[in-house]
Amino acid sequence: MNILVIGSGGREHALVWKLAQSSLVENLYVGPGNPGTSSLTLTNGRQVENVALSPKGFQFLRTVLIRYQIDMMVVGPEEPLVLGINDFCRNDPDLRHVLVIGPDRMGARLEGSKDYAKGFMSAYGIPTARYRTFSTDQYEQACLFLQTLEPPYVLKADGLAAGKGVIIEDDPEKAKQNLKEMLEGKFGAAGNKVVIEEYLSGIEVSVFILTDGIHYKILPEAKDYKRIGDCDSGLNTGGMGAVSPVPFADDTFMQKVETRIIHPTLNGLRKEGCDYRGFIFFGLMNCQGDPYLIEYNVRMGDPETESVMLRLQGDLAQACLSLGTQTLDREPLTAGKNHCVTVVSVSGGYPGPWQGGFAIEGMEKVKDAVVFHMGTTGSSTVLTAGGRVLAVSATAGSLARAREKAYRELSRISFEGMYYRKDIARDIMKMKR
Repeated sequence: MNILVIGSGGREHALVWKLAQSSLVENLYVGPGNPGTSSLTLTNGRQVENVALSPKGFQFLRTVLIRYQIDMMVVGPEEPLVLGINDFCRNDPDLRHVLVIGPDRMGARLEGSKDYAKGFMSAYGIPTARYRTFSTDQYEQACLFLQTLEPPYVLKADGLAAGKGVIIEDDPEKAKQNLKEMLEGKFGAAGNKVVIEEYLSGIEVSVFILTDGIHYKILPEAKDYKRIGDCDSGLNTGGMGAVSPVPFADDTFMQKVETRIIHPTLNGLRKEGCDYRGFIFFGLMNCQGDPYLIEYNVRMGDPETESVMLRLQGDLAQACLSLGTQTLDREPLTAGKNHCVTVVSVSGGYPGPWQGGFAIEGMEKVKDAVVFHMGTTGSSTVLTAGGRVLAVSATAGSLARAREKAYRELSRISFEGMYYRKDIARDIMKMKR
């Protein structure tokens, strides 16, 4: 079959890396892709091909789907899903045959609206933090609600804000100022409504499933690192690294996740009339052994995918194909016993202003890890083109060995202004599984 993967980052590179290993795949295209995706080879010897398109340009996408006779489209980023890329294909007679891996606009509301997601959690009894939502004309009421909470205060823009719409603030006056700025347009239309919720104290873990609307498979869990600096200091980022497995996500914890989080989510989607077929990311907080849901994503995470795909055992293309016939229960997707550590290298200045266009050297020297491109461009010479540039993922039989390999292989790479955290997975090594 012919597959098109939508997106251009490390998540999409990792998905393509895994899909390319399937003998079912005849041709694999990525739109727009990156220099890393176009370097991959399928089992039949053909190269993965990048296609210049915008994930939000649905009319040109239609041309691409028809021209390349695409059978399956895997949607990496959230925005095209929220904008209705699945609905667009479903409503076009010439595209209805394309199996879209990702929810329709209704299902994508789980990520597209924090307010809707929190209401969904409440309606279906899914444990989450206490919250209220306020609109632009409710600043005074919002401040009163803030006073009922203990610091730190969690403020979330309702809509999509490129991963930057969450503010956690200890000082009540600064929290009120941030709230005012959000309601006045700091995040554009995404902040027309702001969700204020109580802070949950615990350890975060990312749990992922693939579902056909009836059945589901739990993929390897992961923990990511959001802060720019070591010891979780500094500003939030899109993610500075990831590790999988996570020691406390044992059978007891995961049984609670299934019973309290996954099952009511899928039951709720069915009751809402949503035929959800694709990935669901559950951002969880482990609060003294009990899982609480922080947020949904309607796609895989980044950089967690760069660890998850290296541990995933089974044919991902075949599993995705089974979503069309709702026979996912027949597919053997499991987590390997290996450990994976992913370390992200970023441009100097990130997550603030950064400069791109610098040559990346040394990638050809990496032999014992996988380099996933997050923000790169070029062909013969690969250049930096994003705040987050590369993710280096290494696997081994132990966490310590995987961590050592990831940092050793990353040290072979260089570009001007390159920065990365030095403590990824250090906290996990102190836990016992």
